[in-house]
Amino acid sequence: MSATLIKDVKDKFVETFKADPLLVFSPGRINIIGEHTDYNDGFVFPAAVDKGIAAAIQKSDSGHSTAVALDLDSTINFELDKLKPSKEGSWENYVLGVVAELQNRNIVVGDFNIIIKGNIPGGSGMSSSAALENSVVFGLNELFKLGLSKHDMILISQKAEHNYVGVNCGIMDQYASMFGIKNNALHLDCRTVESKPYEINFKDHQLMLINTNVKHSLSDSAYNDRRSACESISELLGVKALRDATEADLETIIDKVTPANYQKALYVIQENNRTVKAAKAIEDGDLETLGALIYQSHNGLSTQYKVSCDELDFLVEQAQKNKHVLGARMMGGGFGGCTINLVAKSEAKAFAETASKAYKNKFDKACSVYFIQLSDGTHLVRQTY
Repeated sequence: MSATLIKDVKDKFVETFKADPLLVFSPGRINIIGEHTDYNDGFVFPAAVDKGIAAAIQKSDSGHSTAVALDLDSTINFELDKLKPSKEGSWENYVLGVVAELQNRNIVVGDFNIIIKGNIPGGSGMSSSAALENSVVFGLNELFKLGLSKHDMILISQKAEHNYVGVNCGIMDQYASMFGIKNNALHLDCRTVESKPYEINFKDHQLMLINTNVKHSLSDSAYNDRRSACESISELLGVKALRDATEADLETIIDKVTPANYQKALYVIQENNRTVKAAKAIEDGDLETLGALIYQSHNGLSTQYKVSCDELDFLVEQAQKNKHVLGARMMGGGFGGCTINLVAKSEAKAFAETASKAYKNKFDKACSVYFIQLSDGTHLVRQTY
C-alpha cells in the first residue's frame, strides 16, 4: 500500500471539504493463471497486489454529493435521487454505479464526498475498475453503517460494472481486490464464490509484470463476444457452464459449432484444469511445473481463445528465450495490457532490460516493468499521517 497515496487523498480532502475523512485502500490484482474462466463458473488464481486506489470519504451536508479523481483532475457533483450513467468510458460511472446498485437493493445512503487517487497503470489488466468500485462500496458501508458483508460488497461492485459501465464481467476482479491476503494467491471457485488461500513461497524467483502500454479497441466487444460463445456452447451441451464440461463432452458437438468456437470452449475447459494443477504445484513448491502451466495458458489464450496481440506474444517469446524465466503469459482481458512473468530474482533486472530493448526495437514504443508484492485486500487505513 502506498502511504503517499493515502496522504495525498487525505490532505486534499481536508483542504477541500474541511473535514476529517475515513481512509480506504483497495488493491488492484494479478491473476497467476485461470484467464476467461471466471464467467464460465470455473477456477481462477488471483492475488491482490501492493498497487491500488486510495479513497478519502466522509458525509456531506451540502445537499449533494461530490467525487474527485485526483490523478485525473476531474470532479463531479451529483444528486442521489437523479443518478444516471455518465458518458461511456468515464471514471465516474464506477462511483455512480455502486451508489445505484445500493439503491436497487433499497439500501439508503446519504450525501457524501469522496476523493480517489490510484497508482494502478491504466489498461494494464490489473483491475483498477474493481479496486475503485470496492473502495466506494467499502467506504459507504463504513460511513453509513450499512452492515454489508464483503460478499455483499463485491456483488454490488460487479453489478455496477454490468449496469453502469456495460462490461459483463465475472466476479474474480472484485473478489481478489476485496479478499486478498498478503503473500497468498486465492484459488477461487467462481461458482461458489469461495476460495482457498495458498501461501506462495517464490523462493529465489519473483513475479514481474511487463506492460505493453497498448490497449487495442477490440477488448470490450471481444470480451462480450467470447462470453456469449461460451454460453451458447454450454447450452448445446446441456450444462450450466463450461466448467461442467469435459473435452470428451465437447467432442460430441464438434459438428454443431464453428471450429473457432470449438477451440474457444476447448481452451476454457483446459485452462480450468490448469488452475487445479497450478494449485497442486504451488502446494508442492514446484515452480517449474507452475511455470510450464503459465506458458501453456498463454499459448491457449493466443492460439485458441484469440485474445492476445502481437505485442503480448512478442513479450512471451522474449521470456521463452530466457532460461531464467520459468513462465510467462498475457494477463487480463487481452488485446494489450501486461504479461506476468515468473523470473529468477537475480536475473529479473537483466531480463527486464533485454525484453524492454527488444520491444522498443520491434514496436518503436516503450514497455513498462513493474515488480509487485502480494498484499491484503480492501481495508480501512487507520494510520494518521
